[in-house]
Amino acid sequence: MAKRQLNRRQNWRIEKIQEERAARAAKREERALEVLEGGDLGPEQTGLVIAHFGVQVEVEADDGPEAGQVFRCHLRANLPALVTGDRVVWRAGNQGIGVIVAQLPRSTELCRPDSRGQLKPVAANVDLIVIVFAPAPEPHANLIDRYLVAAEHAGIRPLLLLNKADLIDEQNGPALNALLAVYRQLGYPLLEVSAHHGDGMQQLQKLLDGHISVFVGQSGVGKSSLVNSLLPEVQTRVGELSEWSGQGQHTTTTARLYHFPGGGELIDSPGIREFGLVHVSRDDVEAGFIEFTDLLGTCRFRDCKHDREPGCALLKALEDGRIQQQRMNSYRSIIASLPQDTY
Repeated sequence: MAKRQLNRRQNWRIEKIQEERAARAAKREERALEVLEGGDLGPEQTGLVIAHFGVQVEVEADDGPEAGQVFRCHLRANLPALVTGDRVVWRAGNQGIGVIVAQLPRSTELCRPDSRGQLKPVAANVDLIVIVFAPAPEPHANLIDRYLVAAEHAGIRPLLLLNKADLIDEQNGPALNALLAVYRQLGYPLLEVSAHHGDGMQQLQKLLDGHISVFVGQSGVGKSSLVNSLLPEVQTRVGELSEWSGQGQHTTTTARLYHFPGGGELIDSPGIREFGLVHVSRDDVEAGFIEFTDLLGTCRFRDCKHDREPGCALLKALEDGRIQQQRMNSYRSIIASLPQDTY
């Protein structure tokens, strides 16, 4: 049965209700903050945001007698939006509630547009983005390439991770192998694992140790199962593939940070079916296709769109096999999806 489409007035009404609820929550938070700051607060100390819940965050203390302890904290109104992975300055209050007083500079931030097209950070200070896909739901090169463009734009190193490798069979094997061969040829790090059977998980753990990583990918590819396998004590809720649609069901509702025993952290982010790139330019997209690097700027025409123009270096490379058709298709699809003013 098809989903019922909402009209403009219904969408406006839903947004208005959400805004009113957010405003009421902000007022409650402001009153709570006034009560806290009217009492005795501890000295300023640094901490790590390990989860975000609306107008509050969970902060893990860095040092002192409270090191390693987690505190629910209010945010001062003059602070920017915080996300999991942020480093902050905070002060402890009574009853285990604290106050965030400052945000420390981010080394990186991973962003995606929200339902209104507004750019929204989802994780901070990440240095490894793990792009998870699986035999089911069927992986699409275009979605993987969108993640790669986003990683390049954010300055975060990518790792391609094929989960559920035990589900590869004679039917899906040829297409999967052809897909993986393209990325191996380009030099992207790629690992095949099975969270269910444990195959390749030790190797994955070694690649994650010492890094701040984030898992991204379609719902249903097994991100929560990977977290459960890597960190059994966490036991993140796992969702099953919807039998009627083959699409995954969202199981993670907020980004949360977990520590590995051997060092390093993992941020488990909400499932993303489509990764919007409305915040990037044509140049950013081209920079995300690493095989284009030596070819850009060598076309006959300075404003070449790499479509049908004579003397196009990319089209010549495509003809010669130096660029794969799969990648060129992804590039054109991503460019076509960009707002016109970014061309």
